[in-house]
Amino acid sequence: MGQFLNFVNIHYSPEKKFDRITWMISTYKHNKVTWIDLETPTNDEVRKLVEKYSIDPVVGNELLNPSAKPHINFHDTYIYLILHFPTNNSDEGNVEEVDFIIGKDFIITTRYSAVDALMQFSKVFEVNSLLEKSNLGEHSGHIFFQMITNLYKSLLDQLEHVKDLIEDVEDKVFSGQESKMVTNISRLNRRLLNFKEAISLHYEILKIFEALGSKLFDAKFDNSLRLITSEYIKVQHSLDNTREYLLEIRRTNDSLLATKQNEIMKNLTIMTFIMLPLTLITGIFGMNTHATSIVEMENDFWVVIILMIVVSITTTIFFKWRKWM
Repeated sequence: MGQFLNFVNIHYSPEKKFDRITWMISTYKHNKVTWIDLETPTNDEVRKLVEKYSIDPVVGNELLNPSAKPHINFHDTYIYLILHFPTNNSDEGNVEEVDFIIGKDFIITTRYSAVDALMQFSKVFEVNSLLEKSNLGEHSGHIFFQMITNLYKSLLDQLEHVKDLIEDVEDKVFSGQESKMVTNISRLNRRLLNFKEAISLHYEILKIFEALGSKLFDAKFDNSLRLITSEYIKVQHSLDNTREYLLEIRRTNDSLLATKQNEIMKNLTIMTFIMLPLTLITGIFGMNTHATSIVEMENDFWVVIILMIVVSITTTIFFKWRKWM
């Protein structure tokens, strides 16, 4: 990563293909392409970039704070693009915003938190810049292609992690922990919904970028532009499959819960039917009358008990015969 230095002059050593000197930002160079990466830029940093790369001051002002929605603008010498990406804590609704300013020989990325995928790409970029035979591309469009591919790969990794969590939930659902899994399933569903919301506008933005990229770069880059959109489609398909998997587990869990509750209700109903004649017998022999049969006979208590047992057994046999038990 670029070192944080206190001076503001940028220069590149002629004997090196890669050099990093920044204004509290990270600057990378490969062949004729310069990549400048800013995290939560200051007014002074943005002002210097606006002056150096002839960026519209309105765009520069937008770099200072996160944007609510993704969008894309075309200017004479660059494309301004904003995309949001779900984080590993997307169950809390958190997203990472990355702003891209893509010119022919430069690319500026602005973010407001540490984006792991960009940090990993910076290491790859640095290694390739130091290799004599390495070629990341002739213009910044190729750098953006590698960068966005890395970002979408990180989203696929996130979805794979969610799938692992769903598989763990599935195992617990079939091991009799249906009630405990209701909350876990709801949290995973919220996480996928937040994930979907974060990337919901990517397809429209990337289709516009395809058209604008054809104007900014050469015709040979058109295939790469289409490949960028295809990388997003991979993420979308993976998200759809993961959500469908989770919904199937939710439906299965709901069915098992309903079956278990029905079984409990059936058992309680059977117990009620068994106890009903016993309660009736107890009530009859508990009446304060002079003509109650059996009462005051020798061993009358045991006679009543035996009668109740016989009724209970008879009722149980009847339920089993009717296959209610």
